[in-house]
Amino acid sequence: MLFLSEADVLDLFPMEKALECVESSFVAQAKGAINHPRRRIFLPHVSLHYMAAALPHDGWLGMKIYTVSREKLRFIVLLYESERGELLAMIEADHLGRIRTGAASGVATKYLSCPEASTVGLIGAGRQARTQLQAVSRVRPVKSVRVFSRTVERCEAFCREMSKQLGIEVRPAESAEAAARFGEILITATTSSEPVLQGSWLQPGAHVNAIGANMPNRREVDDELLARATVIAVDSLEQAQMESGDLIQGFSDDAERWKQVVELQEIIAGNRLGRRSPNEITLFKSAGIALWDVAAASVIYKRALELRRGKEVTLSEEI
Repeated sequence: MLFLSEADVLDLFPMEKALECVESSFVAQAKGAINHPRRRIFLPHVSLHYMAAALPHDGWLGMKIYTVSREKLRFIVLLYESERGELLAMIEADHLGRIRTGAASGVATKYLSCPEASTVGLIGAGRQARTQLQAVSRVRPVKSVRVFSRTVERCEAFCREMSKQLGIEVRPAESAEAAARFGEILITATTSSEPVLQGSWLQPGAHVNAIGANMPNRREVDDELLARATVIAVDSLEQAQMESGDLIQGFSDDAERWKQVVELQEIIAGNRLGRRSPNEITLFKSAGIALWDVAAASVIYKRALELRRGKEVTLSEEI
């Protein structure tokens, strides 16, 4: 077995690779790849989260498991080959999780936003926000970004860092509304339990990536945004119905409204329509699925073998 650290992942899995990998995983999903939704165990001071997937045509299966406490988040992805069930790699997966989530928003933006969209409004400047901007700026000609965060100092530092890194104008916004009205592409990357983005703020043709609120009691977008959106895409309908608070709360007891929700893989495969006109509002509600983790782990593992990265660990043979 190969053990790969966060430092290895940083070197072996740049955003360009992540975008290719995640888009390919959507194609595999359309062809029947297996994805099991996240399950959670909550204890007084810590929670355990686990999710699994298989890419049988490519020979991979695996799972991500992580704990959340006040002290730290700890992520691991286990990668197996699908013939004999051999454990190939154990990969530290904090950065892996952030970059694959960003890449998924990048893929959604590629398929759902207006091709010429060049302005971004970002609400949230935390651990997920960097890879969101990195991905979106690689699939659209982004020239300017406005960022709102409740923590002014963190927002200003984030803007300086990302402006330098991406070579574009990234500036603080005075409010969430100001960021939303500015952007042709909007990103919400928060842990809010109340909507931070209102549908009335969106300009015609806006595309929204809502990547927080992956629990039923959380939400980032309001009912008006859901009503204005002509396309609502998710990564997994099964998982969205379990944990996407934006949709669970927004649809309430009206089960018929779930019929308007489409999995992004169907749009990528050409089986369902995405954006049909420049003035439509589109929404990608991302929960984060195991299929992305397993696909990413396979790319990282193959690259590690090529470059002789990681630490080999011998497991006991079966007696």
